[in-house]
Amino acid sequence: MEPAVLEIEPAAAAELFGSQIDAIRAFTNNLADQGEILGLIGPLELPRLWSRHILNCAIVAPLLRPGFVGDVGSGAGLPGLVLAIARPDVNFVLIEPMERRVAWLNDQVASLQLANVSVVRARAEDARLAHPLDQVTARAVSAFSKLIPLTAPLLRTGGELILMKGEGAQREIDAAAKPVRKYRLRDVEVITLGAGVLPEVTRVIRATVD
Repeated sequence: MEPAVLEIEPAAAAELFGSQIDAIRAFTNNLADQGEILGLIGPLELPRLWSRHILNCAIVAPLLRPGFVGDVGSGAGLPGLVLAIARPDVNFVLIEPMERRVAWLNDQVASLQLANVSVVRARAEDARLAHPLDQVTARAVSAFSKLIPLTAPLLRTGGELILMKGEGAQREIDAAAKPVRKYRLRDVEVITLGAGVLPEVTRVIRATVD
């Protein structure tokens, strides 16, 4: 069986990253070289690393605003590091409990010279941050109903959840009525991004915390 080959960089990458394209190329190559060995990505991901992972995260960047954004369960840096590269005007706090993943994240922050990123080793519910966050992201961490109590307490009043989800995003919202009320979420909606730009659209649950 031939080894998997890294997907050729899609044309959309240059459009989405602009002047940051060299940094995201370096990160993508680092993830391709080390990701499987470190258990960050599966063995089948290289042929779709750009489209399914890097650009899938990058398309969310316009939803962020200057301030402090937390990424819960950062893992390989998806979406946290990708968004930090795409949005150097935003400060990111990557929250990850596993030591080897924290080491990877710190290595990437140093090698890519990302001045807008800090890494906190903790579970989301145990994280002790210097100040409340303006927005919180997460990708492939848990169902919306379970994510709410992990993420909403990290936000300031008026802060936003920006949670990447699959096709069942609306069903997850429907199943989360109780925690939505308990944690005072409003304007809960599904946003679909990337139509006509990416091979598969990206779905985001966005909500504001009162």
